[in-house]
Amino acid sequence: MILHHIDPDHAPFYCPDSLELPVELSQYLGGVIFYDETLYQKTKDGRRFVDVVRDAGIMVGIKVDKGTVNLPGTDGETTTTGLDGLAERCAKYYADGARFAKWRSVLKIGKNEPSLLAINENAQVLARYAAICQQNGLVPIVEPEILMDGDHDLERAKDVATAVLATVYHRLHEHRVYLEGTLLKPNMVCPGQDCKIQYTPDDIALATVTVLQRTVPPAMPGVTFLSGGQSEEEATVHLNAINRVPGPKPWALTFSYGRALQATVLKVWSGKDENFPAAQKSLLARAKANSQAAVGKYTGGAAGQGASESLYVKDYKY
Repeated sequence: MILHHIDPDHAPFYCPDSLELPVELSQYLGGVIFYDETLYQKTKDGRRFVDVVRDAGIMVGIKVDKGTVNLPGTDGETTTTGLDGLAERCAKYYADGARFAKWRSVLKIGKNEPSLLAINENAQVLARYAAICQQNGLVPIVEPEILMDGDHDLERAKDVATAVLATVYHRLHEHRVYLEGTLLKPNMVCPGQDCKIQYTPDDIALATVTVLQRTVPPAMPGVTFLSGGQSEEEATVHLNAINRVPGPKPWALTFSYGRALQATVLKVWSGKDENFPAAQKSLLARAKANSQAAVGKYTGGAAGQGASESLYVKDYKY
């Protein structure tokens, strides 16, 4: 499953009059994640975005969490809200065309973070969400994001990612979630944004695959990495390196990028009708590059102007 994420403020599919997605797009993207608002929006000629996407052979997904709130008893750590009424919402989203969902939990690395409380709370919430989705026909994407904020090194990032994912899968088992009907959306294992040590793509790739091998059951079919503030090119290069790491990798290792798939597209489009064809061309180029990286065959063809600009945002919320 290859995913793209659009929200009400960042939607490169808005069109001048009518909208047809490029035929090739479905070769590179398997799904689009909508927000509640965009799920019900229409093109100017009255077609639902959901139908435009499905007619192009791409599956429809929906973000079902309602954002993060502070977790009492911690130093600024968070949990994610939205479980109340989730079953009813999932049933409605399924009826309206969605076939998978996603829920983002957020953890941070600090001197004493993530705390055991934050790890356990977020894993518990993710497991409950996943179970509710499956009861209502939606495939849950489980997203325990560890932010790049901080100056921690790669070894510290690896230790934290191992603890977080091990706990998440323990909780999924407790809630009797059918792993074969789930996807995992983790961050790549990267050092903190302010870390002084320079690591190579191969270093990032080996750390990431090592953590997955130690924590993620082979029954789980696919890992759809988030980009987490990496530049477009960096996210592609790292995904390519991950797929080239030798050794057992019993899951599809692909992408579910937001910023790293849309940044150049949005710049090219700039909200102007006349730029729409060029924006679609940019989207195709970036999607194709990541599709190649998902099988370890990216050779750098999408490394154009702006693709290496950092997309990092501290304490990123959406």
